[in-house]
Amino acid sequence: MNNTREVDVVVIGAGQAGLAGAYHLRRTGFEPERDFVVLDHAPAPGGAWQFRWPSLTYGKVHGMHALPGMELTDADPDRPSAEVIAEYFAAYEQAFDLRVRRPVDVKAVREGVGGRLHVETSDRSEGSEGSDGSDGSDGSDVTWSTRALINATGTWDRPFWPRYPGQETFRGRQLHTAQYPGPEEFAGLRVVVVGGGASGTQHLMELAPYAAATTWVTRRPPVFREGPFTEDLGRAAVALVEERVRQGLPPKSVVSVTGLPLNDAIRQAIADGVLDRQPMFDRITPDGVDWADGRHVDADVILWATGFRAAIDHLAPLKLREPGGGIRIEGTRAVADPRVHLVGYGPSASTIGANRAGRAAVRDIRRLLAGEAVGAAVG
Repeated sequence: MNNTREVDVVVIGAGQAGLAGAYHLRRTGFEPERDFVVLDHAPAPGGAWQFRWPSLTYGKVHGMHALPGMELTDADPDRPSAEVIAEYFAAYEQAFDLRVRRPVDVKAVREGVGGRLHVETSDRSEGSEGSDGSDGSDGSDVTWSTRALINATGTWDRPFWPRYPGQETFRGRQLHTAQYPGPEEFAGLRVVVVGGGASGTQHLMELAPYAAATTWVTRRPPVFREGPFTEDLGRAAVALVEERVRQGLPPKSVVSVTGLPLNDAIRQAIADGVLDRQPMFDRITPDGVDWADGRHVDADVILWATGFRAAIDHLAPLKLREPGGGIRIEGTRAVADPRVHLVGYGPSASTIGANRAGRAAVRDIRRLLAGEAVGAAVG
């Protein structure tokens, strides 16, 4: 049986960027299940937020911008952000009747027939007719045939693990920020935290009261930002990331080019010696880490707060990657294929950027489906 279903737009991912795109599709007349579908591989609403560690309370979240059309109000700052934002996303999906299908894994996106894209999935749910008139309930995986694609898969599923000599010999525990359970689990242990971003500093400040010792190492000295983060600084940071994706290079996060805010908590951690940055070690040993100058630090845990990469392997059959390793985009549109829009990628990888990108992608997709020339600006 041919279990292929046709829609105009497939949205992959139901985090901030995917929901923003789905909202603008709905708002401009696209009907869920008939004209578009939203596919999400997470088990429940909340995007990557639902997997954050319990000690990351909502009050500690920096720069969470509301989804379009519905504010997040009266959130308890002391509740885990995973709970607060998951509940908000769930209410949002229901309020706008977005009908997110989950858990659905997208295996690959390939060139289809008649100028369409084929989105191969693990979706076996009922409720939409197949191209042969069936109800799709035979238990076979669904392939969605679509005229346009909004890819909003983010980065959480692709944690970046650097490789260092001796890494496989370490007798302690190695984990990534994506697996961080909170500070209590590290009581009495010696922890090396690797990474100079916001996650690394948050981990260190949380771990300090519990761990027997913490050591902070980064490849480059951290950059602390004095003063408020103005709109002009934000635009300049986004422009730097945008230039990389225009050149077909893998995007850096917007946060990586803004520096770390030098707030009271950071100042106190520096004064207390918690944020005492050491240069990157040269080798991992069975019981710790070594530097080329002969220095050694004993460790029970190495916590890699080394960031994430874009989760776009399912797009590989479309051959969108440039020689530099990234996908070149203008606005949100993949330059190599105007049917494909990437939101929450590169310059739109922030909550406010994801909202704007969702709107821009839908605007361009509407023009594409109407046979008009497609522009590139995000606004």
